[in-house]
Amino acid sequence: MFKREVKEIQELIMRNLRAQGLETPLLQRRLLAAWPDVAGPLAARYTQSVSIRNQTLYVKLSSPALRAELSMRRGQLVQQLNDHVQAQVIADVRFN
Repeated sequence: MFKREVKEIQELIMRNLRAQGLETPLLQRRLLAAWPDVAGPLAARYTQSVSIRNQTLYVKLSSPALRAELSMRRGQLVQQLNDHVQAQVIADVRFN
């Protein structure tokens, strides 16, 4: 008998995506989709656009008051978003 090396399917998929250079875009997509859940329904309602460039999440908001409030929670939002996708995808959040 021979011994088999058993691996989880998620690990195999992520390894394959990493080899093809698709892991980072997938994680960025998941993080963008997580914005309404992490920021909350009020922030989601006033969010006009969300994008990622150079490990920075750019969020365009239509409410200056909400922009100021979320700016104070910047570090907490970065941590929660990265925790949501279980990877270090962003290092900062900027509000426009």
